[in-house]
Amino acid sequence: MSRITRRKALGVTAGAVAGLAVAGKVATAATQAAAPAAAAGPAPFDEIYKGRRIQGGPSHGGGHHGGHHGGGYSVRIDGEELHVMQNADGTWISVINHYEPVATPRAVARAAVVELQGAALVPLVTA
Repeated sequence: MSRITRRKALGVTAGAVAGLAVAGKVATAATQAAAPAAAAGPAPFDEIYKGRRIQGGPSHGGGHHGGHHGGGYSVRIDGEELHVMQNADGTWISVINHYEPVATPRAVARAAVVELQGAALVPLVTA
């Protein structure tokens, strides 16, 4: 049975630290490459999903809240505004699926269509 020496232990530790440093640089480079796309915001969309027209894009002060909850992004289902909000971790929620965060505004619109089950989206009225 071989016995580990201090020299072997230090060699293994140095190798592990070097590996982690390389992995960190690769992860940093990947994050920096993705940063311009994230800074640009979610891509606009306009499609028919399960028979409903869903649209999303940068808001220009329109809608009841002026788009401030959605980070300047608005989502519509059949022309009616779906109130959306971007969470601190980058996920999105709406008034319909508030406890089920999704990755993109398009995904939040699709999830809302599924939850509506054919019902009309009625405007949110606040007092």
